[in-house]
Amino acid sequence: MLLEDFQIVKPESEHCEVRAEHSPVSCKSTIEPCSDSNSCNALLGYTLYTELKVSEVASLFQIDPIALLTANAFDISYSDVEHHILPCKLFLKVPITCSCADGIRKSVSAHYRTRPSDTLSSIADSVYGGLVSPDQLREANSIADPLMLDVGHNLVVPLPCTCFNGSDNSLPSVYLSYVVKPMDTLAAIAARYFTTLTDLMNVNDMGSAAISDGDILAVPIPACASKFPKHATDFGLLVPNGSYTITASHCVQCSCGPQNLDLNCIPSSLAVSCSSMQCKRSNFTLGNVTVQKMSSGCNVTSCNYDGFVNGNILTMMASSLQPHCPG
Repeated sequence: MLLEDFQIVKPESEHCEVRAEHSPVSCKSTIEPCSDSNSCNALLGYTLYTELKVSEVASLFQIDPIALLTANAFDISYSDVEHHILPCKLFLKVPITCSCADGIRKSVSAHYRTRPSDTLSSIADSVYGGLVSPDQLREANSIADPLMLDVGHNLVVPLPCTCFNGSDNSLPSVYLSYVVKPMDTLAAIAARYFTTLTDLMNVNDMGSAAISDGDILAVPIPACASKFPKHATDFGLLVPNGSYTITASHCVQCSCGPQNLDLNCIPSSLAVSCSSMQCKRSNFTLGNVTVQKMSSGCNVTSCNYDGFVNGNILTMMASSLQPHCPG
C-alpha cells in the first residue's frame, strides 16, 4: 500500500476530531490471566483522533515507526517516510509487545506526557481511542485527584492485549485488541478479520453476540509462522496476514498473505550492509524462484530465509510440487 495515498492537504481552519466517550460501567474487555514472564507480539486497533505524523503515532505507543508502517502494509521505501502525515480517523494496527503484569496480559511500555487542557478522560477516550479507561490511568499512576493533573506529568498507559499461546483453533494467530464502534456487529467484525462469529464468541467467552460501543474484543488474525532454529534471534517470528515485517538487522523483509499463509521472505529495501544471502551450492539468492511446469503440476524451487544467527543470514533451498504454477 502506498503511504502517500494517506497524505492530506487541508485549510488550517478545518479541524478533525474523534471523540469516544464510553461508560466505564458498561464497557467490557477480554482479559487473559498469566503467571509467567513470557511475552508475545500483539496488535492494537487504533483510530487517529487527529492528523499525526507516522513518528508521532509511533511515539504514543513507544514503538518503531517502521514497525507501525509494516504492520499496516505501507510502502517504506519513500524518503523521510517517518514524517509522512496520516489523516484523522484512519484505522491502524499498532504492533506491541504483550507482557504479563499483575497477573494479566497487558502492555505497559507506553507513556504519555500531559499537556495543557488534558484530562484523564480526554487522554483515554480521545488520544488513545478508548484502548484504556480513565480509571485505569488513575490506578496505574496512583493519581489521588484526577482533577489535579500537572502539565508535563509522565503517565504510564496500560494497554490491553492477549497472546493465547499465539494460536487460534491450533492455527498460528496474532491477537488484535479491537474497540467496538457505534453500528459495529460481532458478525461484521468477524467477517472483516476472516474469522467466524462462533470463534469470536469463544475467544472472548461471550454468552451472546451482543456488543456495546467501547467494548474491547480480542480478535484472532491468522498469521504466517516461521520455522527458524531456536538459536536464531528471530526464532518464533509470527507475521499477521496482510502485513510484513523487517528482520535480520533490516536486511530481510518477511510478508504474509493475502493469498496464503506461507511466510515469504526477500531482501529488504532498507538493506545497507548485509551478510551473504546466497543459498549454498547454488546460484540462487534469497527470494529467487524457478518454476517448471509438469504433467502432475508445477515444480517450484526457491531460496528461502532460515533465520538470523550471529549476524549471519541463513538460507536454504526448497523444492515443492504444487497443483498450479505461481502467477
